[in-house]
Amino acid sequence: MGIPSVLGELSAGILLGGSFLEIIEVNDVLKILAEVGIILLLFEVGLHTDLQRLKSAGKEATVVALFGVIAPFMMAFLSSYYLFDLSAEVSLFVGGTLTATSIGITLRVLKDLRQENSSMAQVVIGAAVLDDIMGVILLVFIYDYALHQEISLKHTVSVTGFIVTFLIIAPFLAHLFSLLLRKLDRFSTVPGFIPTSIISLIVLFSYLAHLAGVPEILGAFSAGIALSRRFIIPFGAGLRRDEQFMERISQSITPIMHMFTPIFFVTVGLSVNLKVIDFTSSHFWLMSLTLLIAAISGKYFGAFLVKGHSFHYRSMIGVSMVPRGEVGLIFAEVGRVNKIIGNEIYAVLIFVIVLTTVAPPFVLKWLCRRENGE
Repeated sequence: MGIPSVLGELSAGILLGGSFLEIIEVNDVLKILAEVGIILLLFEVGLHTDLQRLKSAGKEATVVALFGVIAPFMMAFLSSYYLFDLSAEVSLFVGGTLTATSIGITLRVLKDLRQENSSMAQVVIGAAVLDDIMGVILLVFIYDYALHQEISLKHTVSVTGFIVTFLIIAPFLAHLFSLLLRKLDRFSTVPGFIPTSIISLIVLFSYLAHLAGVPEILGAFSAGIALSRRFIIPFGAGLRRDEQFMERISQSITPIMHMFTPIFFVTVGLSVNLKVIDFTSSHFWLMSLTLLIAAISGKYFGAFLVKGHSFHYRSMIGVSMVPRGEVGLIFAEVGRVNKIIGNEIYAVLIFVIVLTTVAPPFVLKWLCRRENGE
């Protein structure tokens, strides 16, 4: 049908889950398979990321990420607190839910459109990674306040320190592991040595990320960056990269990734339950529309702070930052389970998250065709 395949996977989940047919429920097995899928996707993104481009996009990515976190958070918080008379902790949680971009969905759409290696994609990758880091710190901050009615600066600073330390050290450690694997590969007669070793490396760094309080996907991304063709650690600058070895890594992981990654997007769809939404409530529609404007404009207009590019180029960056996906669902679920938000607010958030997840791929495809003059 010419639609990005990620939308087919999300739609399959929504259709088979609690929203319609109620055939499949999200269980622990599906959660694990989905986690493997998103970890492998982020590893591949890291593997094909041009570090020089990512570095050159650093300033633009930082501007987009900062605006994309602060603007939707403040707009959602202020509208919840002043327009809808919600308490401070609930308003904070609503704002926090609408901050983080779903890097998995965005990158999958760019991949479907064959834009994953473009300069625009490097800005989006950099911004989405920073977005995720700030989202985790913000969640710790808000969660502490909502449960204890006080701000634990010590806890927030320690988590921030762990994240920064991990992101600095992880690529160097993963690169050293890759050098060891390359040497062992010359002597190994074990079938499947490369894919088994690389999967082990990815899972190890995802686990180390988890221990450091960082999203697991950033551990996998760090491992991918370390194995990319463009990553040379300072004290190994004289080493000549083995292109054949790099190509074998990519060929070994790609079929495994193609098997697991769709499960993640189907599971995101399964996690959505549209039946909790009361579509007859005028208050629901007013609040949903207000938060939807905050969620979209807060991400979209940050891209226009990037100078020297066309309107369509900046629009593509802005639209790429809009999807909330699994990140927003996790925030909303944490709030509901811990009784920070009630059922009505939860339904509003689910509705906004679904729209910000499903609509951008269509818009992005149209913008991509316009940018290419099709």
